[in-house]
Amino acid sequence: MKIGELSRETGVAVRLLRYYEAQGLFTSRRSEGGHRQYGPEAPAAVARIRTLLAAGLPTKVIRELMPCFAGDGTQLQACVFDHLRTQYAELDSRIANLTQARTALGDILQASTRAAVHR
Repeated sequence: MKIGELSRETGVAVRLLRYYEAQGLFTSRRSEGGHRQYGPEAPAAVARIRTLLAAGLPTKVIRELMPCFAGDGTQLQACVFDHLRTQYAELDSRIANLTQARTALGDILQASTRAAVHR
């Protein structure tokens, strides 16, 4: 299938598909005319990439995980569980930092609002 067909089937822009390929997340073959040709597994690969991106994983990590899928779905092999747990813990840490920043900003906004009202 050509890149335009893959784009229509997956709902992912051609530009993003090229980016995914450039990042090594999946591959294509080239036709004699130089056009990208994707195999029948490409839509499933794109779906997996989109799922992992939605989970907040960077493309570097996704590239490492792509060969580790078990079956046709989004389940990964047990050998990557520690890697996933590390990513999960890093996400928890970022959430905690953002929560602290939000609280601090809320405090500043509240104090500033009170000061503006008392002027």
